[in-house]
Amino acid sequence: MRDILDVHCHTLASGHAYNTVWEMARAAREKGLEILGLTDHAPQMPGSCGEFHFLNLKVVPRQIEGICVLHGSEVNIMDYEGSVDLPERILKQMDLVIASLHTPCIKPGTVKENTNACIKAMENPYINIIGHPDDGRFPLDYKELVAAARENHVLLEINNNSLNPQCFRQNAGENDRTILKLCMEYGVPVIMGSDAHVVTDVGNHVRAFALIEEIGFPEELVVNRDAGELMKYINYGKQER
Repeated sequence: MRDILDVHCHTLASGHAYNTVWEMARAAREKGLEILGLTDHAPQMPGSCGEFHFLNLKVVPRQIEGICVLHGSEVNIMDYEGSVDLPERILKQMDLVIASLHTPCIKPGTVKENTNACIKAMENPYINIIGHPDDGRFPLDYKELVAAARENHVLLEINNNSLNPQCFRQNAGENDRTILKLCMEYGVPVIMGSDAHVVTDVGNHVRAFALIEEIGFPEELVVNRDAGELMKYINYGKQER
């Protein structure tokens, strides 16, 4: 399957990542990608950058090392009502926004509470992707999640890092299989994300791709294969469409 984009990547600005924007773009070019998303953690993640970092992304070129660079953020879902830690005035300037549940920012709740948190976040018109919904520390009703993704035109991420045996997320493989089977049943697209915090992981979707192949998930429901498919789901250029 063609794989030309990685829109879940972190730079030094996230506080616990280890490379610059230019280093990440160079790695993307070397790995044959066409699109790189800069999605540093939003302010409530300990050690990450403040709001001004995201307001000032406009100074970052849209083309670096021949790669289309998208300005974005991985925001933190802060409560069971889906509130996130960047205001609308900043979100609306982002090309894409990933919303994720992270233990430093929200305590795992019940299945109902966690699911409601994600669904309410999806209802925010500037949120495009739910990041690593596979983390078993935050149990979710995946049937409800997939239905809400279809209704709100939001992508669910198959996170390559979650599938790393060293990752602290729990039961990711089993949960991703459930997500993929439901997405296949209901025709809901997914996106593979590296969740790279270092250049060697840019574009690394090896584990996610293996799982997609194992399930027999249809290529046409994986947006990584085509830039045009991605653009249908993100804020980039929305005013021109």
